[in-house]
Amino acid sequence: MYSTRLLKHFQSPCFVGVLPTPAVTVRVENPVCGDILQLSVAWEGDLAREAAFQTKGCTASIAAGSALAEWVTGKTRAQLAAFTPTVIELALDGLPNESKHAAVLCADAVKALLKA
Repeated sequence: MYSTRLLKHFQSPCFVGVLPTPAVTVRVENPVCGDILQLSVAWEGDLAREAAFQTKGCTASIAAGSALAEWVTGKTRAQLAAFTPTVIELALDGLPNESKHAAVLCADAVKALLKA
């Protein structure tokens, strides 16, 4: 059902936590399933120097949060603006249809981050 890469991110997530101020932290949630994703980014000018996440949710949402924090690190605001849920789906070697909400939650977090 889940890819090996997704299970690896779930079992050993990368970049877990909340970065201290002056990092920007946003929180988004899926009102249908109740999953919550918190994303923190420390900016260095236009560059996301460091990222961290915390997730309360299903296996796919936890893995997606890990993949998102990994992907965000080192990206510019312009690169983040081009983010789509497909980025996470590819990073996790696919998501089952019933788990695609996890990638959408990541896209919501990136949008919120860019507005913060």
